[in-house]
Amino acid sequence: MAGLPNGRPRGREIATGKETPRHRHFTTWADLKGVRDLDQMKANVASGAEQVLDARSATRFTGAEEDPRPGTAPGHIPGSKNLPQGAVFNADGTWKTGDALKAEFEHAGIDLAKPIVMTCGSGITASVLAFGAHLLGSDAALYDGSWSEWGGDPETPKATGTA
Repeated sequence: MAGLPNGRPRGREIATGKETPRHRHFTTWADLKGVRDLDQMKANVASGAEQVLDARSATRFTGAEEDPRPGTAPGHIPGSKNLPQGAVFNADGTWKTGDALKAEFEHAGIDLAKPIVMTCGSGITASVLAFGAHLLGSDAALYDGSWSEWGGDPETPKATGTA
């Protein structure tokens, strides 16, 4: 396992208690080159310029399982591929690496040399796949609206079944 359960057996320090707040000035800015919105995803369905990889379970991707959010259709974005996010981890919860990690993307039908957009149910587990691609030297964008936005919009096309 990753995180806290994995850190304790390795003797790593764990902070407890209330942290002292630090007041520092910082400036934020939006860098949206790695984020896709609904309009960009609609355009991509038509153009196929970027591969779309969905991190949800196979049953949610195919539409065999209903979406847990009321009013959200089953299925996936037309043309997308599926790689359930758990597939990029070993049985002990650590990341697969090298050829083993690359094989998961290839098995899903993804060419890591071509542009990729990651999606999932709500934009969270898609980031796992984006990081996996990063570990292999590939950049990927994230559709942060993901299926909650796409599947909840009656105007967007939906696909069911396997990719």
